[in-house]
Amino acid sequence: MSVAFTKEDSAETASETLLPDRPISAEPNLVTEAGLLALQSQLAQARDAYNAASTIEDVNERRRQSAVPFRDLRYFTDRLRTAQVVPNRASTDTVAFGSTVSFSRDDGRVQKYRIVGEDEADPKAGSISYVSPVARMLIGKAIGDVVTLGDRELEIIAIS
Repeated sequence: MSVAFTKEDSAETASETLLPDRPISAEPNLVTEAGLLALQSQLAQARDAYNAASTIEDVNERRRQSAVPFRDLRYFTDRLRTAQVVPNRASTDTVAFGSTVSFSRDDGRVQKYRIVGEDEADPKAGSISYVSPVARMLIGKAIGDVVTLGDRELEIIAIS
């Protein structure tokens, strides 16, 4: 019997093409204006990848290649549907969503992060999610305030 007539390939292909949905936070989907544009761009990229995969002739390969873009289409469609754009604040008196805050740690290090939505967060690039422990401690505080995070202290030295 030829391998083409066995069910093993179908089961393997199904497991590769039926990807679980990406997890979606229960928190409100707050985004900056730049974050909304990024979500729109990511949705367009997922749509392009899905459309490209749809042109593959081999049905099993088409399913494999379209699995991730299809999952991403579902995710970014939902994230855009629930996005709540938070306008930039005019005041920099206190830390808020969209603020860039600089703080010094008790070990002498100075760090600077922008507080953004969950999908925008990239700590290596200088942005953290508003639901992160550090952001939650900093929101509502002013320059000179000290917050305690575990056994560490952070002093806010600038807000923009």
